Amino acid sequence: MFVHGRGVDALNLLDEFQHVAKLTREHLGFRGAQLEPGQRGEALDIVMREGRHGEDGIKNREDVSVHVRPAAVAGTWYPGNAVALTKDLDAYLEAADVSLPGPVQAIIAPHAGLMFSGPVGAYAYKAAASGSYEVAFLVGPSHFTPFEGVSLWPEGQFDSPLGPALIHEEAAMEMLRSPLVRSLPAAHQREHALEMQLPFLRHLLPDVPIVPLLIGHQTRETIETLAEVLGATARTRHALLVASTDLSHYFDARTAAELDGRVQDHVRRFDPAGLLDLFETYPEGERGRHVACGGGAAIAVMMAAQTLGASSGRVLKYAHSGEISGDYDGVVGYLAAAFGGVSRHDVH
Repeated sequence: MFVHGRGVDALNLLDEFQHVAKLTREHLGFRGAQLEPGQRGEALDIVMREGRHGEDGIKNREDVSVHVRPAAVAGTWYPGNAVALTKDLDAYLEAADVSLPGPVQAIIAPHAGLMFSGPVGAYAYKAAASGSYEVAFLVGPSHFTPFEGVSLWPEGQFDSPLGPALIHEEAAMEMLRSPLVRSLPAAHQREHALEMQLPFLRHLLPDVPIVPLLIGHQTRETIETLAEVLGATARTRHALLVASTDLSHYFDARTAAELDGRVQDHVRRFDPAGLLDLFETYPEGERGRHVACGGGAAIAVMMAAQTLGASSGRVLKYAHSGEISGDYDGVVGYLAAAFGGVSRHDVH
């Protein structure tokens, strides 16, 4: 079961296990499982037994400083070995044909296992890689830990097979001045939404520090306030805003395309207010399934990008999990998008 808003998603545990049962053993291997978001219990036990934190010795939780967030899904959702991970990333990037006429201030990228999300996320990060940034603000949903407001990891680093991503502590401290934002490391410990952004970030923008932010209950007030705080903090810096989200969950491919097309329309129109209205059409526990698990992250990032002067949005790539797994009966949708001084004409 996975948590969105104030309750558990309408999919019951039996549905989750039935979905996991369809996955091949390869999908549960280190190349990146489609266990997203929050397919826990037996399936997570399987993948964690097959590669706790990767082959190349990412530190065990009990051995690290409290300021170091160990990689939670390296070796399961993506290769834990730097050489193998780099090889996969390069293959995804080579296949991503992206050319944008202007600077990119914000992106949307998925966060499923790399074999599923990588071919899509590559478009977003390849678009952003031509820019020069001093900080990347990563915003995603909390799949496991419910809380009010926004959780920030304020100092230290996020560990990664490609080297640690350092925290931009000055920007983090500035965000903590808002009553909305608080330090809540426990929410980050097992969360994959932000960790799944690190492979491309560390590979393409290795010198850019991060500010990791998780949204708890994705209410209108939280989303709009986060957008204001993000915009205010990023305004004095060359910043990249990153929204981590997948789209609809476990509908057949045709239904998923229809549901996900609505999100894409709001992205093309650069219409975060309309996307927020769509998000609120559903009860909090159903928004992740029908719209996007990180819908609040995407909306907040879009709103903040507008305050920073971004003028248009572009859909770079859309795909779903069935294109990899072969299962078109219950898919998860993935989107790559960019915002800035970019054309409204889509790539794909």
